[in-house]
Amino acid sequence: MKPPALVERHPSLAYVLPFATFLALLSIGRYLDFLGRWQHLVIIVVLAAVLWTFSRQVLSFKVDRGLASAALGVAVFGLWIAPDMLWPAYRQHWLFQNEIFGRLTSSIPQELRGDWIVLAARTLRAAVLVPIIEELFWRAWLMRWLISSDFRKLPLGASTAQAMWISALLFASEHGPYWDVGLLTGLIYNWWMVRTRSLGDLILVHGVTNLCLSLYVVATEQWQYWM
Repeated sequence: MKPPALVERHPSLAYVLPFATFLALLSIGRYLDFLGRWQHLVIIVVLAAVLWTFSRQVLSFKVDRGLASAALGVAVFGLWIAPDMLWPAYRQHWLFQNEIFGRLTSSIPQELRGDWIVLAARTLRAAVLVPIIEELFWRAWLMRWLISSDFRKLPLGASTAQAMWISALLFASEHGPYWDVGLLTGLIYNWWMVRTRSLGDLILVHGVTNLCLSLYVVATEQWQYWM
C-alpha cells in the first residue's frame, strides 16, 4: 500500500506525526478523564491508527542483535531506578523538581491503580507503542535531520557529535524530573543506533527498558515513574 499523499510530499510526517499526536494526547489528558478506565485504551487505539496510516512504510521490526539489545534494555532499566534505590531522597533535590522540570506525579489516578485494564493498557502503551513512536522520532528522524534536512539520503545511525548531543538533551527534557537518567538513556540509545543502524534493535532495547520499568512500577507501586 502506498503512503498517504501528504506523507509523500512531506516525508518527515511519517516520523514526526505519531510523536506529535502522542504529546497532544498527553497534554489534553485531563480532558479525557470522563472516559475513566477506557481513556488508556482510547489513547492506544488513536496512536496505533496514526502509526498504521502514516508510518507503516518506514517501520522496520527486523532485529539484528536481539540478545544484546534486550540485555542493554535491562541495563538501562537498572540505570533508571538505581539513583532512587541507592539514595531515597535523591529525586527530591531542587535540580530535579523545580519550575522548569516539574514535580513528580503519576498519570494513573489513585482510584485506578488497582484496575487491571488500566495497568495492562498503560504497560502495553509503554512497552510497545512508545518505543515505536519515540525511536521513529528521536533516532530514525531527528538524529539524521539535524545533519541534513534531506535526511532520507543518510543511513540510519548516521550521526555527528552535535546531532548526538542535541537529540539526547531534547530526549532528556521530555522526562521532566528524571532528566538526568533521561540524558544518559538518550546517549546510550543514540550510541546503539550508531552501532546497529537498526530501527528494530532500537525499538527492542527501548521496549525492554519500558517493560521492565512498567513491571517494577506495578510490583512496587512506585507510580511516579509513570509520569
